[in-house]
Amino acid sequence: MATDKQMSVPKLTDCSLTLDKRIALLTFQRDDVRNALTGTALIEDIVQTVNWVNGNDDVSVLVITGAGSAFSSGGNVKEMKDQSGTFGGSPAEIQNKYRRGIQQIPLALAKAEVPVIAAVNGAAIGAGFDLVNMCDIRLASTKAQVGETFINLGITPGDGGAWFMQRLIGYQRAAELTFTGRVIKAVEALEYGVFLEVVEPEALMPRAMELAGQIAAKPPVTLRLTKRMMKLAQRSDLPDFLDLCAVFQALAHHTSDQLEAVNAFLEKREPSYKGK
Repeated sequence: MATDKQMSVPKLTDCSLTLDKRIALLTFQRDDVRNALTGTALIEDIVQTVNWVNGNDDVSVLVITGAGSAFSSGGNVKEMKDQSGTFGGSPAEIQNKYRRGIQQIPLALAKAEVPVIAAVNGAAIGAGFDLVNMCDIRLASTKAQVGETFINLGITPGDGGAWFMQRLIGYQRAAELTFTGRVIKAVEALEYGVFLEVVEPEALMPRAMELAGQIAAKPPVTLRLTKRMMKLAQRSDLPDFLDLCAVFQALAHHTSDQLEAVNAFLEKREPSYKGK
């Protein structure tokens, strides 16, 4: 019989979604098109998942990965050639398709209330690479390759990639990758700061779930407050941010989990958090 938590997981079209030990695992299941974001239901599935996570207090971490050979190939190049789907219509129509389509991913992930880990199993190209850069923590398989390849197809990053990457690795390196459209291997991306770690393919998901488990073991309410604090720090002046820190800290001090954390520390035992 399915548990309440299993029953609460939304049914997606082109992804699988599981919830276990406070870790939600979203897996792209369109290996037939190398997990392309356009021409599939992956955009809608990602946005629906993030909205579900935000409204589900039983989730502390979201892990995103791809099934098959690729993490995501980004836009569907066949649709570009045919000028169909996202890429069909007048300039005004295409603009609205971007705004109402793929641009919903960065807007959703920017509002994700829990840490998001990308487990990059294979190629992450174009919008697929941008999606990786939207996550909080990025792990990669040695088989992974990444590239900001829009210019190779005569287009610009339409999903916010030019915003995310330069904040992640600095303007000069982001400019070089964006202007050349160069595809790089995981080890080089690690050197640039794109990835936290690069591991052998068979170790990727165990490592991602291990890290997710370490995070999920923390006080759930405080974890979400901390995620909000980390994101607010990116767009706040210091005096305003310090005011927010004081408010968040006061809220944390009034959770029962904070008292449990202190008692567990003093009693030298593992804490048991209730999410309250």
